[in-house]
Amino acid sequence: MRLFSFSTIFLCLYGANVAADVSDAREALTKSDNDASQEKSLEEVFEATENNYSLMKKGQTSLNYSLSYSYMADQRIELEVVNSTIRAFDVNASATHNLTNNFSFDFGYLDNLTLGLSVPLASKYDTAESNSNAGLGDVSINARWQPYAYVPGELSRTVTGSFKTKTGDSPFRTISDKRLPTGSGYYTISGGMSVNKVVDPVMLFGSGSVSYGIPETGINQVNGSLVLSEVRPGVSTAFSGGFAYSLSYDVSLTMSFQGSYTDKAKYIFRTGEEVETSSVMSGVLNFSLGVRMSPKTITNVGVGFGMTEDSPDILLSLSMPINMNGLKAKFLPASS
Repeated sequence: MRLFSFSTIFLCLYGANVAADVSDAREALTKSDNDASQEKSLEEVFEATENNYSLMKKGQTSLNYSLSYSYMADQRIELEVVNSTIRAFDVNASATHNLTNNFSFDFGYLDNLTLGLSVPLASKYDTAESNSNAGLGDVSINARWQPYAYVPGELSRTVTGSFKTKTGDSPFRTISDKRLPTGSGYYTISGGMSVNKVVDPVMLFGSGSVSYGIPETGINQVNGSLVLSEVRPGVSTAFSGGFAYSLSYDVSLTMSFQGSYTDKAKYIFRTGEEVETSSVMSGVLNFSLGVRMSPKTITNVGVGFGMTEDSPDILLSLSMPINMNGLKAKFLPASS
């Protein structure tokens, strides 16, 4: 029996700010090799599209904004089992709209270590049941570490890790017929690795990760005649791969496939009864168009299509960097 719906939303995020000293500028002006400049353009495009692969210099900071929309339609089976006998059975259609505003702050702790904080603001609406909710989602803390210095033209490796909190409304504590959850309801620890390589005239990339959901106890959610007391999320694995292609200095195209597999989750009720959900397989095919708005700013517009039954039917995304220097000049008092 499946009590809850799970889906994986993949987002394409932000552009990177590039700083260069006077000697670097002079060197760049003397270059006449088109391949070298094209490789640099590809790296900028890639960093703007797949933030998991870009690292910042020590002391640098960046603030990025992304907007994503997803639509998922399915049918939910609700049943009540008492003493191995089905007492109630119903099939309800569901069509959910999800809109997420995400703010990401990154800080270069070391030249090869970047720390980040992601704060999502989620809005959900179910057209079938006329339920809605809006509020803070699950805030996450992440880190990206590059064990080896990057060498142009060679394979680059980045180790990733994250800790997702449960700051959003939990699906195990909200009343299902009153409002929709904005969070997962439990803490999650993730770790993985990403790789990328320039193969003229494209940049290839891929990544893999494993996530462990920490069991949530003391829930006491009424579910029909039963009371849910504990949830043990299944272990999840995620993978992605694709390429970034620079059509010109100002326009780029990225194509990627991202998938995930979530093992069975277990729900334990106060009576001692246990229910396992089926495993979930999700896959999304993404296309992203990047447009250079200024020498240091790349804005990405993306569209994704779900490839499996457990994936969102359609995904739309928009991402762009926020000029922190402009914010400092506007909000911080001038020094005397």
